[in-house]
Amino acid sequence: MDLRLLRCFVAVYEEKSITAAAGRLFHSQPAISSAIKSLEETLGTALFLRHKKGVDLTDEAHYLYPLALRLLSDADRLPGLFQQRKQHLPFKLATYPDLSQLSLARVLANLQDDNPELLLELVDPASTPDASITLDCQKGEDEIFLPLWEEDYVLCMRPEHPLAQRQSIEPRELHQYRFIECPPCEAHQQTLGLLACNGLSVNLVAKAECKTQVMHLVQAGLGISFLPTGVLESARELVTRPLIGPRMFRRIGLCYPASKSLKPALSAAIASLGRYQQDRSETAVDTQPNV
Repeated sequence: MDLRLLRCFVAVYEEKSITAAAGRLFHSQPAISSAIKSLEETLGTALFLRHKKGVDLTDEAHYLYPLALRLLSDADRLPGLFQQRKQHLPFKLATYPDLSQLSLARVLANLQDDNPELLLELVDPASTPDASITLDCQKGEDEIFLPLWEEDYVLCMRPEHPLAQRQSIEPRELHQYRFIECPPCEAHQQTLGLLACNGLSVNLVAKAECKTQVMHLVQAGLGISFLPTGVLESARELVTRPLIGPRMFRRIGLCYPASKSLKPALSAAIASLGRYQQDRSETAVDTQPNV
């Protein structure tokens, strides 16, 4: 369909005159008449009844008019839509599994609110992202780590477990209890090493590759384990208790290549999340009680 013919039709329809439509579109009357004739031949129907004072509108013209307006409006919007796409900055972001969903959502919301031009795409860590939200221990030698939030490790168990009656747990009290290990976890290795130094040990009954799997095993009643608070956000039925001793926690942040030529999208994300981390740090200081 030739949009030029539709524009001529709309002008004649609204002016109810070929002469007036020609003046409106800065065309000659023969050109407008030829366009209307071509459109009527294409559609196989008469659109106007011509007379000396102008034209009368047919039922087919009334039917075509809103359709023509819609088509012309869509056509006029196309350049703007593609211009908007050119202004978007594609940004592929990988997220490490087993992170706090609430904290991650806050970071993503801040990132998008602060940078509406970002075309955010969450991808698998195994792909080739522009950056990752991950643990500081996952940072490569050629990468920079921007901390965003921290998650403490707590001892978790079923409500009926004997240790659930305690408000806090000393490491020696874990001796011989059924324990679920997450081999890649530094907190687990730290605890097991601490017990071994004192001639104590737990009863390892299961292992898992990720924190969510450990949580499922604890929920199933196989034993107790240490998990970060972020993973336990959805574990309503589990009881958590702090372990008396050095703080065990993990740090999560934005990990990106240590390159001098960063993409505009990555530069914008780094600046935005840098302000986010600073605001959080200032808020934490303001909320600390005065001594």
